[in-house]
This record gives sequence, structure tokens and C-alpha cells, in this order.
Amino acid sequence: KYALPGEVVVGTDSHTTHSGALGCLAFGVGSTDMAFSMVYGAIRLTVPQTLRIELNGRLPAGVTAKDLVLHLLALPDIKAGGGVGKVFEFAGPAIAQLSTDERATLTNMTAELGGFAGIVTPDAETQRFLRERRGIDFQLEPWMRSDEGAAYAALIPIDCSALAPMVAKPGDPGNGIALAGLERRVKVDIAYGGSCTAGKREDFDQYHAVLAWAAAHGLRAAPGVKLYLQFGTLAIRDYCVERGYLKTFERVGAEMLLPSCGACAGGGPGSSTRADEVTVSAINRNFPGRSGQGEVWLASPPTVAASAIAGELVSFDELRERFVA
Repeated sequence: KYALPGEVVVGTDSHTTHSGALGCLAFGVGSTDMAFSMVYGAIRLTVPQTLRIELNGRLPAGVTAKDLVLHLLALPDIKAGGGVGKVFEFAGPAIAQLSTDERATLTNMTAELGGFAGIVTPDAETQRFLRERRGIDFQLEPWMRSDEGAAYAALIPIDCSALAPMVAKPGDPGNGIALAGLERRVKVDIAYGGSCTAGKREDFDQYHAVLAWAAAHGLRAAPGVKLYLQFGTLAIRDYCVERGYLKTFERVGAEMLLPSCGACAGGGPGSSTRADEVTVSAINRNFPGRSGQGEVWLASPPTVAASAIAGELVSFDELRERFVA
């Protein structure tokens, strides 16, 4: 709502990195630094090194930014701490394929990657976002991008065309594995879609695409599965109301939750209450106890919605194959 390309943005949450999707340097700080910034308009820090994440090719249909970041988290160099304290610069031809909401999933989860900040070079999509969402006719300037020949700590190339729907096994966001590679499909008790990572407009477009298909085929959340969808903001709730999404969500048995820092932080509906409960969740972290007493599998919004209908971990494509066949 406030960040603009080229700015320095600070907040007291680790996921302040979210705003880097707009091409600003956004990072979390402690309360003392935050107070200092309010009084003096400055933050003291050592300029960090930058990792360039080169996104090549095109993401296949049904593969989201969440799948991409779960793939990144599972890379050996990242799991070994190669991203700690660094700026993640998301670049390459595939960036143009991603909307600002999807870019924000990448920069949001820079926190899980161990990074100081995540940033995307502002472009025509950034201008569109600012114009349509905030009524700002923003003019980009040449300095709002990396210099030619800039030095990077490392370059990490990703072939986006080779990616598939991902999940992260319970215990750590870095436990990523392609969903198709699971030896057995895990039964779920709770499906939760929301949080700063996955409560945006486009995330709700993705939930709706799956659940509208399910409703059209007479399907609901599987017996024994609780499906929760939590709006990131009240504006997102209004967006869903305007688009008629709530009728679809009601038809499949979803419980809608107003914005709050809830299940993602282990509080409120969507959190497990027993150690034997299994959750598939679109949040950013699945450390033990993070979202209740049970195990949490991380997944993309479409996978969360599809798994709620199937009663076990499945992608949207798999759900369609099962019930259409």
C-alpha cells in the first residue's frame, strides 16, 4: 500500500521482504532500529552481498511462485546457508511471466531462504500494479535496476520449465520435494490457505479456480477435512465478494476467516490441536509447533485447495484426472 520502487523500506516483521516485489529494498529490523528510523529517517547497516536468481524458461501451467520458492529452498547450496544475509535478486526472462502478487511470494519467502531482502527489478508489470491497485502513474528511472556487469556473490540459474508442483515435508521449509515424487500420498485433516504469503488476490484466484471446478463436479472438502481460507486484508475480502468467490467457497464447505496473524503463528482456526493431525498449508514456515501440535506440509494455493477436496496431498491436475476419469 505504501512502498514504491527505489525506496528503502523497513518493518518489524521478518516478512517485510514481501514489498521487494515492487523493486524496493525491504527488510525487517528490531524495535530499536525501527524507532531510530522513525526519528531520523535512516537505518545503519552494512551493504550485503547479492545473489542473482536467474529464472529461465516458463513456468508450466499449474506451477506457481510458491512451487518455485520451495524448489529454491531445497537446493543444497541454499540449505547449507548460501543465502544467509544476502539480497536475493530475482531476475531472468521468467520474471515477466509473474504478476506482482506472485513476485511477492518470492520476496516474502526470502526470509525462509535466509536472505536479508528480496528484490525484483521494477518493470511494466510494476507500473500496471501501481496504476490499477493504487492509482499511481509511476515513472521508472534507469538507476532502478542492476548495473551492467554488476558483481554477485553467486548466480543461481533455475530452469522454470522443468519445475512441477512441490510440497515441503514437515519440520522445515527446506524439506521440498516434487509432489509426484512422494512415495505415498499423505492423508490430511486440515487445509489452510492464507497468511502474508498466500492470502493475496491472485492466491484467492488460484483457490477459486480449483474450488469452482470442484463445485461444478459436485465435490466438497473430503469428509473429516477442515478447509480454512483466510483473507490477507479486508480489501482482499472485498475483492472476493465482488467476484462472487464466496458462494463457491461456501459450496465446497470452506470456512472463511477475516484477516489476522492466525494459523501461521499457531493461533486461531487452521492450527492443529492434536499431535496426530496433519495440515497442508500455504503458509511460509512449517517448523515444529509453528502452526499447532501436528505436522504441517507446505504447498501452493492450488495444491492446498485440491488436497482439501481429495483428502490427501494432490495437485490440481491430479485431482482432475481422478474425478474426471
